[in-house]
Amino acid sequence: MTSTDLHLPRGATANSRYAVDIDPKVAGWTHSSLRVVELAPGGSHTFTTGDSEWIVLPLEGGCTVHMEHDEFQLLGRESVFADVSDFAYVPRDAQVLIASGAGGRFALAGAKCERRLPARYGPAPEVPVEERGSGSCARRVRNFASADSFACDKLIAVEVITPGGHWSSYPPHKHDEHRPGEESELEEIYYFEIDGPNGLGYQRVFPSREGGADVLAEVRSGDAVLVPDGWHGPSIAQPGHDMYYLNVMAGPGETREWRICFHPDHVESTGGYR
Repeated sequence: MTSTDLHLPRGATANSRYAVDIDPKVAGWTHSSLRVVELAPGGSHTFTTGDSEWIVLPLEGGCTVHMEHDEFQLLGRESVFADVSDFAYVPRDAQVLIASGAGGRFALAGAKCERRLPARYGPAPEVPVEERGSGSCARRVRNFASADSFACDKLIAVEVITPGGHWSSYPPHKHDEHRPGEESELEEIYYFEIDGPNGLGYQRVFPSREGGADVLAEVRSGDAVLVPDGWHGPSIAQPGHDMYYLNVMAGPGETREWRICFHPDHVESTGGYR
């Protein structure tokens, strides 16, 4: 893929239903999807889950998620920088309605899957929050749907807050090969929001194989970067502007797990994952 294929600026995948609409066909892969739906006050949105499982995650505002005999009230949040949010998991082969009295923006993180798991509510207080790294590499990771915190068939999703002037996704790492016990094969989407007007960040992806993914992107709110393969990181936040990204991952492996390999040149200089 070229850098143009990998960096999707705000609006690049927008349509009449979604502000962001990245499915396997758009990304050129097999499993991971991300949609962002924007609802006006009193608005609603209906979608069919098809062959994928989905998590409805409020980015701004709250909503009600209806599915068959289940209904989940999501309190949501003021913004992605304000706090952790509650969320709803909806399985494949279902019809879903999202309704919001006050309006808002809602991410739909999806993964093509095989098993149909029960619909469930994810309470915000139960989301594990990890303070990762130190110094200028310190950041906060919200593991709302990490492989060991919330049961899904294929989907893995987390949020990261990188303080202004800091690096995250560092050292560069990859997960593009199936190596049992060492590395899992996962397609990944980065979706960005930057705190404050005119804020920006940078995302690097570089090849782990001949002809592999290669991009250095200046990212702003609403942008996405696709990582089909390759070393990815760092993610760099502009000084004075905190950076948020939502990571959505899935792959073909029989076991749902997040196993990564660090770039040896950078591990030697940092002493490990910072």
